[in-house]
Amino acid sequence: MLLVNRQRRTVDIWPGFVDALAAMLMVVMFVLLLFSVGQFLLSDALVGRDLTLDQLRNRITGLADVLAMERKEKSDLQNRLSSLSGELEVTLKNRDEVGKRLADMTLRAQGSASELQRVEGELQLARNSIADKEQTLQQQRDTIADTEQGLQQQRDTITNLETERQRLQTSLEASQQETAQQKALVGQAQDSVSDLNDQIAALNEQLARVNQVLEVSEAKLQNKDVEIEDLGQRLNLAMADKVEELSRYRSDFFGKLREALSDNPDVRIEGDRFVLPSEVLFSSASADLDKRGTKEISTVARTLKEITKQIPDDIDWVLRVDGHTDRRSIRRVFASNWELSSARAISIVKYMISQGIPAEHLVAAGFGQYHPIDPGDSEEAYRRNRRIELKLTSR
Repeated sequence: MLLVNRQRRTVDIWPGFVDALAAMLMVVMFVLLLFSVGQFLLSDALVGRDLTLDQLRNRITGLADVLAMERKEKSDLQNRLSSLSGELEVTLKNRDEVGKRLADMTLRAQGSASELQRVEGELQLARNSIADKEQTLQQQRDTIADTEQGLQQQRDTITNLETERQRLQTSLEASQQETAQQKALVGQAQDSVSDLNDQIAALNEQLARVNQVLEVSEAKLQNKDVEIEDLGQRLNLAMADKVEELSRYRSDFFGKLREALSDNPDVRIEGDRFVLPSEVLFSSASADLDKRGTKEISTVARTLKEITKQIPDDIDWVLRVDGHTDRRSIRRVFASNWELSSARAISIVKYMISQGIPAEHLVAAGFGQYHPIDPGDSEEAYRRNRRIELKLTSR
């Protein structure tokens, strides 16, 4: 009885356990399902993130390449800027030098213009003097012409009087054959003839005085013509003497200079000019005297000082330094061959001034390529055309 009661009181938990286990299994399956979905979503998100990261890496790589190119361009620009800065400094320096040279040339041009104005003033005074003398001569010629016209009129009057006298003389001779009643008429005719003779004598005397005045005027005119001609001849002789004297000093100068530069076979004399090749004095495309050029120009300056001590003070001489180039264009430092040839001539003049040659006796001129001595296109022709010419002449 007790056993039955105990069996009745025993609880059967297995169904509950199965229910709990089933519920737990369902929960686990639900959790696993959620985990799987989350894992799928997470995988999908990770794949998208990887793609995004790859895209970002590609963009970063592209940006890095662009940045590298920008840095390279920046470096190139900085190098170019440095180069341009150097070129700008050289250009500014050359501009300053050209400005100084232009100022020097302007001062020399102003001095030359003042001297030219003075010479033109003297020449104008001489012309005015000659014009005054010519005007005086013309007035005297007009006076002589008027006098000759008066003489011609008086000669015509004398001729008429002579004709009248002859007519009266004829009438007188005819009247002498007439009757005594006509003697009174003859006497009157004789009186008329006498008066006419007196008039003719007076006119002859006046004509003699006029001829004398005419001879004196012609003598004065001839003397003035001779004086003007003599003045011109003396002026021409004086100029010829000065030119001849300067030519003699130029010959001495060229002779001594040729002797001093005898070790250089390229130095030559052409007419009234002493020619030195540019290669002897300057480097290519340069206007600065090199060591050899300084030596050569020193020799020229020393020889010139020796000769100028002998030149009289009344000879206004100058040494003209002419720069010449070949026809090929220049691309460095100088804008054209004009600037190069002028700069070389100025450089030589400045060096001569430093060697004691007076600046007022020096002239610098640049001719570029426009006065070649060899029209050919060979290297030898180009070399001959690149030259410096020295000319001792009057101002």
